[in-house]
Amino acid sequence: MTVTTKGPLPPGPYDVTVVGAGVVGSAIARELAGHHGLRVALVEASGDVGDGTSKANTAILHTGFDAVPGSLESRLVREGRRLLAAYAAESGIPVEPVGALLVAWDEEQLAALPDLLKKAEANDYDDTRIIGPDELRAREPHLGEGALGALDVPGESIICPWTTTLAYATQAVRAGVDLHLNCEVEKPSSSKTSTSPGGPGRHHELTTPRGVVRTRYLINAAGLHADALDRRLLGRAEFTVTPRRGQLIVFDKLARDLVRHILLPVPTALGKGVLVAPTVYGNVLLGPTAEELDDKRATGTTRDGLAGLRAKGRRILPALLEEEVTAVYAGLRAATEHDDYQIHVSPQERYITVGGIRSTGLTASMAIAEYVVGLLADAAGPDLDLTVAGNLDPVRMPNMGEAFPRPYQRADLIATDPAYGSIVCHCERVTRGEIRDALISTVPPGSLDGLRRRTRARGGRCQGFYCGAAVRELFDGWGESGAAR
Repeated sequence: MTVTTKGPLPPGPYDVTVVGAGVVGSAIARELAGHHGLRVALVEASGDVGDGTSKANTAILHTGFDAVPGSLESRLVREGRRLLAAYAAESGIPVEPVGALLVAWDEEQLAALPDLLKKAEANDYDDTRIIGPDELRAREPHLGEGALGALDVPGESIICPWTTTLAYATQAVRAGVDLHLNCEVEKPSSSKTSTSPGGPGRHHELTTPRGVVRTRYLINAAGLHADALDRRLLGRAEFTVTPRRGQLIVFDKLARDLVRHILLPVPTALGKGVLVAPTVYGNVLLGPTAEELDDKRATGTTRDGLAGLRAKGRRILPALLEEEVTAVYAGLRAATEHDDYQIHVSPQERYITVGGIRSTGLTASMAIAEYVVGLLADAAGPDLDLTVAGNLDPVRMPNMGEAFPRPYQRADLIATDPAYGSIVCHCERVTRGEIRDALISTVPPGSLDGLRRRTRARGGRCQGFYCGAAVRELFDGWGESGAAR
């Protein structure tokens, strides 16, 4: 198993390379890892997995009730929800089945609920029902005044997106995938030696700051940059990614008792709109905005964006606005001009594009991976042995969720190792043992932000004001051998 962050890259060619170590790219690498005998690389521009869109979403495990019926997205979200729910239970990824309420605030929205119910049924989700204002108020007593009813979607859940991506990447690396970080693809090229899919075919070369990655087959899961890689490598433009910024506000844990469900608005053409949702970490989210941008790196929050969220949040859950704000952040979704995922295979070029994967990509990730590897098998034929997949060794990820026992609460762990009883970050109750484990893990963090996504250290209401120095000392002091210097 290999994780590289600097230095030269291996000279030999890979059988398959996946560009982009977000939740989708990591899931595809994991799926490929189950096919023994393949040499697989996962290449990522940043210094960590899940460091782009995947780290800044609303962390909902969707049912797909409101997807476009008959679309590829609808099918893969439905299949992916089942796969990810089972994988999360096996791997220790925290999931809470809180359910969702799609709230109607005026007569027009109320009139739209029956069509949304029919849409859910067309997507093979039959558990939705329309509830009146009295039941809605009983189930959400802190809801703002004026709600006329809601569509009840009991299957919606909340999940930890950080642990999901990390679990995929960890399992892939342990099964033999080479993970190369800090490897932005600066110049892709390919040389055609045969026009037969079963023959020698194309040989792709990806020039990065760390050298050249050579591969026989290439899977483009570059997220916001998937369209650019298509154009630069093949000169085609089947879709254009227009980054859609979503700003969010994270409220303190003291706000958690104000909301029992995911509170959704009636969706618009720009997305699902502004929601209020609990998180598995015990906080409450408000957001996201939906801002069409040109800059694929514009992940900053704005005064106007946050003010708009607060105005909408005041109507949905007025008491929420009286609570302390823990953090604000923004993520960019890979929106395109199409209403569906853009997954295309080019057998002659030995190339697959996985683009336009929006906010449902977390839920659909495992199903997308199965689908893409199936396309690769059909395109490659006997040139790649993808007929039989072996079983991967299971992984067990550290628990980050408040609904399950954390290390500081487990006397058995502390008795075995006192480091699990030594709290470093008091806001989030993160122990020295958890920080140590993250720093010596299969895919260790390359930054303090990466450490926060693995442990929650520095993620609480003080944002590292009190624990920052201690966390930094541990981060700087732990060597690759696992012994503190």
